[in-house]
Amino acid sequence: MKPIQVLFDEALLRRLDADQEVRTLGRSAVLRRATAEYLRKRRARTTAEAYRRAYAKDRNPDEDLRSWPDEGVWPER
Repeated sequence: MKPIQVLFDEALLRRLDADQEVRTLGRSAVLRRATAEYLRKRRARTTAEAYRRAYAKDRNPDEDLRSWPDEGVWPER
């Protein structure tokens, strides 16, 4: 692991330090978990937005799939 420096205002740091989980596991463990959760949610939002753009109302999914039957080739027996 690599140490980093993070700045918190004093009120937020007091609230963080007052938390039972922070007192049990330590600031670093809780902040790592919070960061991992933030990144997971951020990726999910980014992925959902990409799907929304790809399948926007102005697109017709049937048109996108129309050529699929021509793409598949079944092996001869």
